[in-house]
Amino acid sequence: MIEIPQPPPPHPVAAPAHLNRTLVLVGLMGAGKTSVGKRLAALLGVPFTDSDAEIVAAAGMSIPEIFASLGEPAFRDGERRVIARLLSDSPRVLATGGGAFIEPRTRAEIRAQATSVWLRADLDLLWDRVRDRPGRPLLAAPDPRAVLADLDRRR
Repeated sequence: MIEIPQPPPPHPVAAPAHLNRTLVLVGLMGAGKTSVGKRLAALLGVPFTDSDAEIVAAAGMSIPEIFASLGEPAFRDGERRVIARLLSDSPRVLATGGGAFIEPRTRAEIRAQATSVWLRADLDLLWDRVRDRPGRPLLAAPDPRAVLADLDRRR
């Protein structure tokens, strides 16, 4: 009788993990916070929330509209309040906006109540992901790639 080798068993899918704290994904725009966050939440069996979507829902305006009518400081304050509210909910995977973590009070709130993971990507990859996508007020500049490079250096 000829023995036919059997393929190795598939990788076991981990049972849903129990999170004691929210897992917050931070990083520049285009780093993959939302796409990684959705996959990670599914693997862990916990909810996924995108803070930008929550800000839009709370404000009743798009992020570019908030920037245009209220300015970046007001946006950051609203962002901080929305993230604080989300951190008080049950543990989840939370993707933040690209600039959320630079605001000291938001960063302190995340540090106190969650575990943060910084997602990094090469500048060329970030640029490829964001250059043709509207709705990024910080890139509304004559040289948006230079703005992105500057954000990458500063953050």
